[in-house]
Amino acid sequence: MKKFTYLLATAALLAACSGNQGYTVKGSVEGAADGDTVYMQAREGRQLVKLDSAVITNGEFQFKGTKADSLADVRYLTYKSGENSLAMDFFLENGNIQIHLSTNDDAATGTPTNDAYQVIRAQVNELTKQMSAIYKSLSDSTLTDEQREEASKNIEATEEKMMGVMKEGITNNITNAAGIYLLKQNFYYMDVEDLDPLMAQIPAAYANDETIIRIKDNVEKMKATAVGQKFTDFEMQTPDGKAVKLSDYVGKGKVTLIDFWASWCGPCRREMPNLVEAYKKYKNKGFEIVGVSLDRDAEAWKNGIKQLKITWPQMSDLKYWDCEGAKLYAVSSIPHTVLVDGEGTILARGLHGEELQEKIAEALK
Repeated sequence: MKKFTYLLATAALLAACSGNQGYTVKGSVEGAADGDTVYMQAREGRQLVKLDSAVITNGEFQFKGTKADSLADVRYLTYKSGENSLAMDFFLENGNIQIHLSTNDDAATGTPTNDAYQVIRAQVNELTKQMSAIYKSLSDSTLTDEQREEASKNIEATEEKMMGVMKEGITNNITNAAGIYLLKQNFYYMDVEDLDPLMAQIPAAYANDETIIRIKDNVEKMKATAVGQKFTDFEMQTPDGKAVKLSDYVGKGKVTLIDFWASWCGPCRREMPNLVEAYKKYKNKGFEIVGVSLDRDAEAWKNGIKQLKITWPQMSDLKYWDCEGAKLYAVSSIPHTVLVDGEGTILARGLHGEELQEKIAEALK
């Protein structure tokens, strides 16, 4: 018995000396009542899985435990009572974490990773409020067309600010869990110029993380297919099942637009009239378009071609987001365009609308 007591005392002393005091997550929930429950959850795939629960007492909830390692883990706090449903992300790490779960001003502070992330969260919360106010204003039926256009510009400007906050947050925190978390959420919005300098700074602890491995692979593919590089070839099938290569069309003396799209993609369908117009205008002036479809249903693909009045060459492997061509060009959203000169050198990527039309005209001069 004495030996057992001694071991416990020794373990407690070692924990104190190492500074590993475990974690305490304490906080409040906007609109909650005593007796309500808050859950701590982890994400597994696309699902949240409950790890622990705490009952609100005297207006506060509390979780206690110990993390065996020093790597901060992303966790989610969720609350639901009647129509009131709230959720927020935070980082579980040893230390005292203070939480406020609310609709517009949620916060998690008290430990290094949470403090770093809160700086970013506060900016995002403020921009989200601005965005909500703009969307709310659009419900006013008395707005003029000019006012609606101005609101749309404000939405676009706010979205750009939001992305700027994310990029800065990633750059400033790429060596900690907050930066890695933001990177994994936003890498598909970032250019190779933004991503490439970050790759060498990612901590070794994330070397086997599946998403980080995929991001690094994507960055290499983005570098290989960046502006100024020669196009990367691949083979697929035409709508009638004939095998064709991208090189059957690209690098043959014509300025060529590679258009990654799909019949199920709403933004692709909205952009298609602009491509139809460009093709009519320039097809006899040394311009070609090659459509690379991310469809998975052959009939839907063929119907989309007819409905959208597409008359230029098409190819697909019907693999949806596993499309081999899209992977080679690190395409993470569609529509996505790649403009190539007559010799096969990439001139531009990701252009749409008026900006794309201007670039095509410039390339054909």
